[in-house]
Amino acid sequence: MKWLKIPLIALILIGFWQLVVVFGQLPHYILPSPSLVFWSFLDNHVLVWHHAKITFFEIVLGLIFGVSMGIASALTLSSSKKLSSILLPMLVISQAIPVFAIAPLLVLWFGYGIASKIVMTVMIIYFPVTAACFDGLQKTPSAWLDVAKTYRITPMQMLLRVKLPASLIALSSGLRIAISIAPIGAVVGEWVGSSAGLGYLMLHANARMQVDLMFVALLVLVLIALSLYFMGDLVLKRMAPWVSYLH
Repeated sequence: MKWLKIPLIALILIGFWQLVVVFGQLPHYILPSPSLVFWSFLDNHVLVWHHAKITFFEIVLGLIFGVSMGIASALTLSSSKKLSSILLPMLVISQAIPVFAIAPLLVLWFGYGIASKIVMTVMIIYFPVTAACFDGLQKTPSAWLDVAKTYRITPMQMLLRVKLPASLIALSSGLRIAISIAPIGAVVGEWVGSSAGLGYLMLHANARMQVDLMFVALLVLVLIALSLYFMGDLVLKRMAPWVSYLH
């Protein structure tokens, strides 16, 4: 029954979309009908698949690097109070710089290939993951720490075997946010400068007034984002079943 909710919601949204087109009498170059978008997908599925693979690859690599760096940074900050007092304000200040504003610089520095898109994705998801993981590490139950101290484990063992598992509840929220916003980094990077990807396809379709193709690219991007979110949620539930129970 749970899995039927998504198709049902999709059907309701498509129906509402069709009603807006019919009763609003909107021309196809303003808002194409669902059927027009569907036929556009069939006509251009090879092209869309080519660009979707590139965007998917950028998002996944950005998530891998961003999550790894975020967890490593949180562990580093948690290992030393002096270090966290210096680096944590710097991380907060870095968030005041709009990532979209420096996107042209990233393209200039890393080129028009996938590297600049991966860096953009990493920059967007890095802080949520770091902040969530660090917050979880700081809120390790005192009872866990007291029991661990009786075994006379090293500070590194305390960090990796006690605090890190305890932080999974907070980290899971950060990971869900990261997966949700990761496509933004890849697409914005493609808008600024690229030769492939769904963002690139949307720009060119818009310039040629192919609004139906632009909607196809947008919907495929939504499907990628939803697929990654549910895959990530499934992995989190397998790794830490108590996380899903508490949520």
